[in-house]
Formats: sequence, structure tokens, C-alpha cells
Amino acid sequence: MNNSDFRSRIHQEMLDSFDEELELELDDDRLGDGADSEEHRAARQKYFRELLRLQGELVKLQDWVLDKKLKVLVIFEGRDSAGKGGAIKRITQRLNPRVCRTVALPAPNERERTQWYFQRYTPHLPAGGEIVLFDRSWYNRAGVERVMGFCTDDQYEQFFQDVPEFENMLMRSGIILIKYWFSITDDEQHLRFMMRINDPLKQWKLSPMDLQARARWELYTKAKEHMLEMTSTKTSPWWIIDGNDKKKARINCIAHLLSQIPYGEVEHPHVVLPERVHNPDYIRGPVPPEMYVPDIFSQS
Repeated sequence: MNNSDFRSRIHQEMLDSFDEELELELDDDRLGDGADSEEHRAARQKYFRELLRLQGELVKLQDWVLDKKLKVLVIFEGRDSAGKGGAIKRITQRLNPRVCRTVALPAPNERERTQWYFQRYTPHLPAGGEIVLFDRSWYNRAGVERVMGFCTDDQYEQFFQDVPEFENMLMRSGIILIKYWFSITDDEQHLRFMMRINDPLKQWKLSPMDLQARARWELYTKAKEHMLEMTSTKTSPWWIIDGNDKKKARINCIAHLLSQIPYGEVEHPHVVLPERVHNPDYIRGPVPPEMYVPDIFSQS
């Protein structure tokens, strides 16, 4: 990557960060802010509009899952900085957290390390009317645990014997299981890591384990290839998302997720706002000024 391309990628990465904040307060008048060309502005407008459309479909899917008491489990795996978290954020952004929730478990504690390997994941599986998104999952054993030496060779081999049976049990119980692997290139991960290192708001995303994973890129590649070969089946396939372009990855992931679960419109009763009841005897008491949060915004 030459200097011009490198500067362009850094600029694009900064625009992506800007867009992440912009998405939360989206309106047409602000869609072009920060773009450096008509082409980029048009591309970003197209992205935002498609994202909003797909998020509207996700709301319909959520209503369908709740109405039909479906159990949906979506696994997100991939290299560090590949875009899993960004995709999950866009999926959950406009959904009811009581219906759609994210599970991101920390490293197992001493007690959990003595349990049946899948045991700490099972309490988080979806019940009827729930969508659960696993931001990393039991596939840690086939990735980080293997590469970092956190499991034995026997445990590693046993995992590949157990995981098809475990996932078949989940699906026989009625769980809809969907598995995504987010893939990025070596150069792209290097760029994203450097952006995080130099951004105080994103440095928390880099853990010592992430840095070790970066140094062991090829070992992770071998582990990933073996995992996909051993655990992608007709009933429980892996779907690979090209994560080099964050916006495309999010749109492609959401569109594919919607295609995997047949859903329709759920009729809702017409909402009528009740009349406000006024009690002539009620007098609102004064609120002490010191209870109010200081209004620093208007003072700035």
C-alpha cells in the first residue's frame, strides 16, 4: 500500500467513525457531512438509506419472532477488528432489548474451566420469542484457545467431535442457528489496529490478547481453516462475510440474516392515546433547584 492509498484508507476509516455517531441521529440534511467528494457522499447516502430500510425489516422480524415464539441464535466469529461488533450494533440498534440481546462472555473463571465445555453458554440460549446474538461463542476453543495454548490437544480434538452433536441438539429443540465468520485481510487488520492505537476513544478495544493474535496471524489462519472445514455442515453451515469494507459487510450481513428466517407482517391493534385525566385538587409541589442537573450545555 503506497502513501497515497494509506492516507486515503485512514481518511475513510475516520469517516466510518464519524458515520457510526451520525447513524444515531440520522436525517437527510446531515447525510453529506464530512464527505470529500460527490462520489463518497452518494455512496454514504445509499448506505444510510439501505441500512434504515433493513433495520425496518429487522423490526418486522422481531415482531414475527415474538409472535410465533421462535428461538433464534446467531453466532458472530472472526478476527479482531473484523467488524463483528459493528454489525451486531446495527442489528440491535432499533430492536427491543427484551427480545434481541447480545451475549459477550468474558474468559472462563476457575470454576467454569472445570465444567462441561458448553455449560457456560447454555444459560444464554434463546427461549421462545427471543433473538440472541453471540459476540464470540464456544468456537473460542477452535480459535483463541487453540492458538494461545489455553486448551490441550485432547480438548481441542474432543471439541470437533462434540460441537456437531451439540448444535444438532440445539436445532432439534427448535433453535434457528446461524453462524457468521467475518473475514479481513492482513493489511486491513493492521490498519484498523493502528487506528485504534492512535484513537483514545477506541484504545479500550485493543487487549493484550488482541496484540498477541496480531502477531500470530498465520496460526489463526490455520486454526480458522480447520474450524470451518470441521464444523460447517449442511444443517449448520458457516457463512463468510467479507469485512474489508465495513459498510458493505453490515448491509450484506443484515440482508442475509433476514433471508434465513421466513417472516411476515404481524398485525398490531390500533393504538389510541387515552384522554389525560385532570384532577382539579392536585397542586404540583415545587422542586428544589439544587436537585436539577446543572445546565452546562446552554452555558457553553
